[in-house]
Amino acid sequence: MSPADQAAALRSLPHGPSFRFVDELKSLEPGREATAIYRVRGDEAFLEGHFPGHPMMPGVILIEAIAQLGGIVVQTDPEHPAMSDLRLTGIRAAKILGAAVPGDLLRISAKLEGRLAGLVQIVGEVDGPYGTLATARVTLSGTLSE
Repeated sequence: MSPADQAAALRSLPHGPSFRFVDELKSLEPGREATAIYRVRGDEAFLEGHFPGHPMMPGVILIEAIAQLGGIVVQTDPEHPAMSDLRLTGIRAAKILGAAVPGDLLRISAKLEGRLAGLVQIVGEVDGPYGTLATARVTLSGTLSE
């Protein structure tokens, strides 16, 4: 994937860079599935309080990373128009199985399971250096663009 294509895919998310948990796309099958990486840098604002002296990425942020990668899959689908106001609106079957700490390289995967108008179901997981850290089914919703 070219740097320009990567940048365009990341811009399809409504998040600013300070709340983006996808650093680099490793694979993208638009409208179907993707894999990406995120490096826990250690300077993220949430690490200061979670937990002092023993920082770890909150489990809900791991699930947010799945949702963000799912958003890229959805927004790049050539068979459907992009959605405005794309948001995470549901979480099901979430399991937080481990913790990510500064320096960890996370591998995120997201696969489209289904879509109905402005609702999209994504299944995904986050893997760390020692195995799976989180799995979830997330629902994204948005307004279909014309």
